Order: sequence, then C-alpha cells, then structure tokens
Amino acid sequence: MSPLPDRIVLVVILVFAVSWSRWEDKVLGREIALLDDDGLSRQIHLQRGRHMLANGLGRTPQMGWNGWNHFHCDVDENLVREIADAMVSTGLHKLGYEYVNLDGCWAESSRDNEGNLVPSKSKFPSGMKAVADYIHGKGLKFGIYSYAGVSYGTGQPGSLGSEDRDATAFASWDADYLKYDNFHNDSMSERERYLRMHNALAKVKRPIFYGVCDWGVDDPATWAGPIGNSWRTTRDIRNSWASMTSNADKNDAWASYAGPGGWNDPDLLEVGNGNMTTEEYRSHFSIWAIMKSPLLMSCDIRNMDADTFEILSAKEVISVNQDALGVQGKKVSSEGGLEVWAGPLTDNRVAVVLWNRRDSEADITAHWADIGLPPTTVVAVRDLWQHRSWPSTYHGSLTAPSICSHCVKMFILSPTHA
Repeated sequence: MSPLPDRIVLVVILVFAVSWSRWEDKVLGREIALLDDDGLSRQIHLQRGRHMLANGLGRTPQMGWNGWNHFHCDVDENLVREIADAMVSTGLHKLGYEYVNLDGCWAESSRDNEGNLVPSKSKFPSGMKAVADYIHGKGLKFGIYSYAGVSYGTGQPGSLGSEDRDATAFASWDADYLKYDNFHNDSMSERERYLRMHNALAKVKRPIFYGVCDWGVDDPATWAGPIGNSWRTTRDIRNSWASMTSNADKNDAWASYAGPGGWNDPDLLEVGNGNMTTEEYRSHFSIWAIMKSPLLMSCDIRNMDADTFEILSAKEVISVNQDALGVQGKKVSSEGGLEVWAGPLTDNRVAVVLWNRRDSEADITAHWADIGLPPTTVVAVRDLWQHRSWPSTYHGSLTAPSICSHCVKMFILSPTHA
C-alpha cells in the first residue's frame, strides 16, 4: 500500500481529474477513461490524442488569404502579387497571416501532351514558379488548388488519377499549401480519393499543408486526421448571417477531433465582403477564433475599410486561435439564442465568447460549472475587443450586460490568487 502522503496527493489529482473530465465530456466531447491499478493509480486517456498527420505543419490553425469568396475566378498573377504586397504593407503578416492561396480557375482547361496541368496563359503568363517566388520573396507562403475529381464547371482538370504527377508539379513550383476540393469524383469514395493525394504529397521532397475539402459530406473529422492538416466540416459558406451561424453550429459538433496538426474547417472568413454588419462580422471572427478554425481571409485586403482591418487585425482574438494548447472551444450553454462558448488555453486560462443571436439586446452569463472552472476559482478578466482588463476579479460566474443583437463579448479568464 502507498503511504498516506501519496494517497492525499492522489485524492487531489482525482478531484481535479473528475472536475476536468466533466467539463471535457460536456465542452470538448472527450472520452475520459480512469483505469484502476491496485485502487491507486489512474490514467487519463484523451480521445483527442488520436493520430494526426505528422508532417510538422498546422501546429496551430492556418492563417492567410484565399480570394474565392470575393473574386471567384477573377484572379490573375497581378492580383496575387498585390495581395501579397498588401499582406505585408498592412502588417497582417506580423499577426500570423502567411499563406496566399489560389482557388479554382488558375489552370488551362486541358493538360498538355505529357499530361501536366498548365497554368492559364492569360492569367498566369509568368508561370506558377514565378508567382511562388514573388510570394516567398515577401516572407509569405504560396498555396495552390486542385480537386479530387476529373473535371468541373470552370473547366480546370482535376487530379483524380494524376495525383503523383500533380503533387510533383506543385512541389516543383514550391507550393506550400494544397486545398483539395471535391468535384466529379467518378463514384470513388472520399476516403480513397483523399488518401491517394495524401500518399502523393508524402512522396515529394517538400512539406505541403494538405487541406481536405470534401464539404463535410463524409464526416471527414472522423477519418482525415491521419492524412490531412485540416478538413472541411461544412458546405461552402455564404456571405450571410444565416450561413455563418449554420456553419458554426455544424463545425461545433466535431470539436473533439481537432488539435495540433489537424483542424476542423467551417470555410473561409467573409469579414469585409459587405453583406453582414460590422458586429456580425465581429461575431464571425470571434467564433472562428475560439473554434480554432482556419483564419483565411477572403476579402479584398488591398481596399479594406477601418472596421474590416480592426476585426482582421485583432491581435488578442487571434492569440486565442493560435494558442499552443490547441483545444477547440465549444458551445457550452444555449438558451433561446443566448450562447456561451468556451475553451481552455495555456497557463490554465479559459477563453469565453458570449454571443447574442437574438434580435434584441440581452444580458448573458457564463457560469463556472459550464466553462470548466471550480466554483471557488477567482479570475481576472480581459476583454479582448475592448483591449482592457476589468477592474474587479470574479468567481462563480461572469455576466456581460446589454449585449446588442448579433453581437459578442470575448474574454480571457485567468485564475488568480487574489
């Protein structure tokens, strides 16, 4: 039998473990297994520790730009260079935005005589290697696009059946990122098609971030972790409140599957595209940040207004998304459109978003029992959008009064001895 001091330590550990496990069961959907060994030893097994793609990439959610939601097919090498210039001149690259990613329509409608993809001669006359060199010269990274099918409406050939050839081409162009979409799949399963490109990328001598984009149709969170660095959990986002909130809810269901090396992806950011209000875009950015979603801008960052820049450059909000612990925050409380989202951060801190999805203002309260804190824990409160610390400390609960319709309040709670 262990001596008494060991038992006392064990009791303290188990009390913490049970409290934590209750929160993880509710907030993160983790599976906690307490395994007996002579009644004393215990082991905590976290479901999130499943295999992730070990290519060294995506240790935090990817950040950058993909212009599809704003420009669609109207992208050429001059625009891409200007976007890279803007990412640097605005200082966005210093906040972590690093990828400049192409989407569809960059290629000619047919392969050459040797079966190679050919960059559009009218849009990318200098070739992809030259574009990549320009982006790399800015200290940024270059992303390319293809899809796990044969052909689709814009005419660009897909990579199904040509995975090795295309992965070799992407590497020869010094691509750093591949978004791999889901069109005309020849009745082959998603898992098989996406695995084939994974295998092709593994053969090239260049690390390439692999973004699986099967639109969530085959629940990729359940199988894409070992093969991709992120996976779409939703259909394409639209620039509307209804679409954004729907994608947030769908992505939330898969929280337990995300972690360093592999992330749930509810699609691009619509911030700055002009159909939602500033506060709705602030909500959008806050929820994507706490969900550890990719932060891929999809507006014209060359011509941002002040509100758009203020949201996209919110350093304290971005820090939640990029926190090294890598635990996706989750909706922990919902009552008639009044929601509390929360997730743990490094140094025993907790990120909290209070989100009012009602059509009128309301008070919202976060209770410690919902966000994983013991009831007696005293915390300091940092308001991430107001960039100020609240003067008092709090324990048991935190209430933000009169949150406007479709607005958020976002905080970091830091335990204190005060």
